[in-house]
Amino acid sequence: MKNITERLIIGHIENIHLPELGISQLTARVDTGAQTSSLHVDNIQRTYVEKKPAVSFDIHPEIHNVDKSVRCTALLYDVRKVKSSNGMSEQRYVIKTPAILGTHQWDIEITLTNRSDMTYLMLIGRQALANHFYIDAANAFIASDS
Repeated sequence: MKNITERLIIGHIENIHLPELGISQLTARVDTGAQTSSLHVDNIQRTYVEKKPAVSFDIHPEIHNVDKSVRCTALLYDVRKVKSSNGMSEQRYVIKTPAILGTHQWDIEITLTNRSDMTYLMLIGRQALANHFYIDAANAFIASDS
């Protein structure tokens, strides 16, 4: 566990980078009520990478341009039953990928789902936040440039 002075303070909204997915400056909402981080994707397909289970999907890197999409492939880390904010449970694919927020880089587990009806295309859940950050809920873009 990191000591208090080693943790970065972040706001309730931050820009995150997912370099292995080719995503930079993705505006995400910090959500301590969510166990796992989630990312809006379309066209999820099971596949294989070097005989290992993987998923391919389309991601929308720009919140204000949903017509732009990038096709990504990532190794499948897990499949989990997740209860969404509306109380419905669904099976979701989980990937594990490096993330960068401010000056901090770490591996993050992300569930892939349809968040098209949500304001932010990504949620950063408490599993990803634990032992890395403190949250200043009154402010946004503390660790990242808006």
